[in-house]
Amino acid sequence: MTESQSNRQRFQGKTAIVTGAGSGIGKATAIKLAREGAKVALFDLMNDRTRSTEHQINSIYRGVSRAFDVDVSDPERMERAVREVAEAFGGIDIVFANAGINGALAPVDEMTFEEWEKTLRINLNGTFLTVKHTVPYLKKQGGGSIIITSSINGNDRFSGFGMSAYSTTKAGQVAFAKMTALELAKYKIRVNSICPGAIATNIDSTTEVSEDLEEIIIPVEYPEGSQPLADGPGQPENVADLVAFLASDESIHVTGARIVIDGAESLL
Repeated sequence: MTESQSNRQRFQGKTAIVTGAGSGIGKATAIKLAREGAKVALFDLMNDRTRSTEHQINSIYRGVSRAFDVDVSDPERMERAVREVAEAFGGIDIVFANAGINGALAPVDEMTFEEWEKTLRINLNGTFLTVKHTVPYLKKQGGGSIIITSSINGNDRFSGFGMSAYSTTKAGQVAFAKMTALELAKYKIRVNSICPGAIATNIDSTTEVSEDLEEIIIPVEYPEGSQPLADGPGQPENVADLVAFLASDESIHVTGARIVIDGAESLL
């Protein structure tokens, strides 16, 4: 990063909500937006990781970040938290709907309805509630930017065996982003989705692997590795740079886009 890039204040006077802000892509993006001038509301289940993110940002940029104990799939908690952000920071300009889980990995006939429903509830309902409750405030601001974290799974890659629930939510998020992009264009609200490949995050901690998974796996091997552009998975900061671009006025004419960030992984 050059000195001019590090000194940019693209988000001065802006307020951003980042869901899933306690770790990984959410944390990296929250830090990136705060570094460039934004006030950042951190939405996540309150734990040591979320408090650490809040402390890390505020220790460098005093008072610009606040953590909210939020389950994105809970309508009442989401509505209340969004309202509190708008009242505390004076509005909402940027929304990064990033929270999600891998959920259960299992053959479709072994996956329980409860496992299926949990993944859809957090990933799809959570995205819907994030957008639903923030849009009125973006309209009041005369526009804004919404970025939704989808995945190459369910859109470009279909060999994630056992990930039928997860992949369904990721495809659904892309359709939802395109529908809302058109619906909200007249309000100058842009909606874009990003599709990361393998990124070094903590999302694997949300994975529940079935003992029956081996029965359906078709071996897919890449002797030279599955990351043609790099020696391993991408970093959260790589994705944060993309999110910041989509949140900024530099992407003022970009909406309804689905942008893949996977180091060519999905091209194999």
